[in-house]
Amino acid sequence: MAVSVRELRARIKSTESMKKITRAMELIAASRIIKAQQRANAAAPYARELTRAVSAVATYSNVDHPLTTEPAAPTRAAVLVVTSDRGLAGSYSSSVLKEAEGLVEKLKAEGKEVDLYVTGRKAEAFYKFRGRSVSQAWTGFSDRPDYDAAKEIGEKLIEVFVEGTEAEKAAAPGVDEVHVVYTRFITMMTQKPTAVRLLPLEVVEGTEAPAEGDVLPLYEFEPSAEAVLDSLLPQYVVSRIWFALLQAAASELAQRQKAMKSATDNADELIKKFTRVANQARQAGITQEISEIVGGVNALADAQAAND
Repeated sequence: MAVSVRELRARIKSTESMKKITRAMELIAASRIIKAQQRANAAAPYARELTRAVSAVATYSNVDHPLTTEPAAPTRAAVLVVTSDRGLAGSYSSSVLKEAEGLVEKLKAEGKEVDLYVTGRKAEAFYKFRGRSVSQAWTGFSDRPDYDAAKEIGEKLIEVFVEGTEAEKAAAPGVDEVHVVYTRFITMMTQKPTAVRLLPLEVVEGTEAPAEGDVLPLYEFEPSAEAVLDSLLPQYVVSRIWFALLQAAASELAQRQKAMKSATDNADELIKKFTRVANQARQAGITQEISEIVGGVNALADAQAAND
């Protein structure tokens, strides 16, 4: 069915309005991502030095801390899934949720029950739609995370993990492992969904065997190694979550910018297409009108010739 020129012009107008919106959202995301990158880069030195401090205490002390002790037979795990509060960010949230679902299936295959903790309305809606319970959700800060939110999340996860290590004493429904699934920001064009185990703590720095002839450092902990671990490990966990939130925010904004740029480009193509079709329809209408006029003139001429 042919579309009238008026309808095509209405489509062009509505597409131009949509293009203005997507272009504005693209520019907003582009301006925010710079700040998000700066925040992530600013947090990196603190996280790195804190990792070194925790590595030193964990490596050169013989303290068994609840946050570093491997359970003999883990049966329950908590998974924190970091997604966005809003859409229009391409496959950002769906990629994280797919990674989380893979991790959940893996944990269940190992015989572990999974408790879900989520940030972002997308994850909350995803599990609610599927009728799956979420232990706790945090929303409202996905593209602008703050340290207080990271601290609250970290304290909650530490609480349920410690309950798991002391379950025999407290009979509390704690967990034996804590995992975090978030999107790691690599470049403006590359963001990768990542799953890491947060607890029991895996210190990956400073565990290499010393080379022959190396002099090992001598560490002295005041007031004690236990007190230092009690102070450092919660801060370390919170800093890891804080860094994950910052990485996720930068990734979300980068993918939103790409999605809005793609939408703006598609709007341009639609406008060109509708304009071309409208011009063709207008030209066809003009041709039709001219044909009708010429046909009418010829008919009058034939009629006059017949009367003569």
